[in-house]
Amino acid sequence: MLKRALTASIVTALTLGAATACSSSSGSSASGGTPTVKIMVGGIDKQIYLPYQLAQNLGFYKKYGVNVELSTETDGGVGAEEAMASGQVDMAGAWYNHTIEFQTKGKAVEDVVQLSGAPGEREMCSTSSGVKSAADFKGKSLGITDPGSGTDILTQYMASQKGIKPSDFHRVGVGAGATAIAALQNGKISCVMTTQPTVAAIEKKNLGSSAIDLATTSGATAALGSAWPAAGVIARTDWVNSHKDAVQKVVNALVATMHWINTHSAADIANKLPASFVENKLVTKADYITALTQDKGQFLPDGIMPAGGPKTVLASLEQVGDATSKVDLSTTFTNDFAIKANKTEGLTTTTTPAGANG
Repeated sequence: MLKRALTASIVTALTLGAATACSSSSGSSASGGTPTVKIMVGGIDKQIYLPYQLAQNLGFYKKYGVNVELSTETDGGVGAEEAMASGQVDMAGAWYNHTIEFQTKGKAVEDVVQLSGAPGEREMCSTSSGVKSAADFKGKSLGITDPGSGTDILTQYMASQKGIKPSDFHRVGVGAGATAIAALQNGKISCVMTTQPTVAAIEKKNLGSSAIDLATTSGATAALGSAWPAAGVIARTDWVNSHKDAVQKVVNALVATMHWINTHSAADIANKLPASFVENKLVTKADYITALTQDKGQFLPDGIMPAGGPKTVLASLEQVGDATSKVDLSTTFTNDFAIKANKTEGLTTTTTPAGANG
């Protein structure tokens, strides 16, 4: 999700799609009734993206006065952020970094509520690797999903924080799941950056353990210098400005969901999700709950963009040439909706919010 090419047709469609969306009934109601908002999620059954469906199953969208139509991107299909950009949907459940990438293309997209403060990844290393931090990357072969992927960018950025250059180690594309596990098992790589349920599978097979935690906000802060905001809700700025009531209702529902997550166990959360999300060919329900218990700290308790997060995301994109310091971070996110949602509901905020400069 961290890096996806924006084709010329998508960029062009951003302007056209915005006009289409604004002229439709989506996101508003001519009679003053319940607005309908379409949200596509970048893999709705992924653990890092669970809040969107959880809010639906808890009845929070309905409670806060908005009809949300959820959909999910599929392998080989249009990405969630691309569907939002082209006007196929109103909002995307996607990573914050896309707002920066859109700005480099001259397009205004913003994050209206931040759900996670970490990428949900872990650097899983074999016992024999000797890797305890990115300072130990020198001379190692490190597994990434594929060149240019989010895991590639994060691996390079972590190394740079410890003074290790990309030429000092080898990055090997190993995919995810079974192929990543096989590469570690066969000694092709010393470590692999991956997410649940692959993390749990590596641990169950005693192939390795978590050397670097990018799966929780506290872990990301320790490894990267601050939170690394990932999953959130992003939308075109012109659409947000013309549908503020609908946006506020969506944010109200998701902020309430984040507080619910913060005050409930992984088992409680799993019990409120579709059975297919928590038990399938990749994971048992018990494994899902164990993994969520371990990584639940990725979720922010109040939906507020954390201080320092945008700057750290920008720095990681600069590291690989996907952005420059000319990016105006103040236009890539807003805390206004989340702050209002917390105040309206009398909820306590614990996240130190990012300011205009990230």
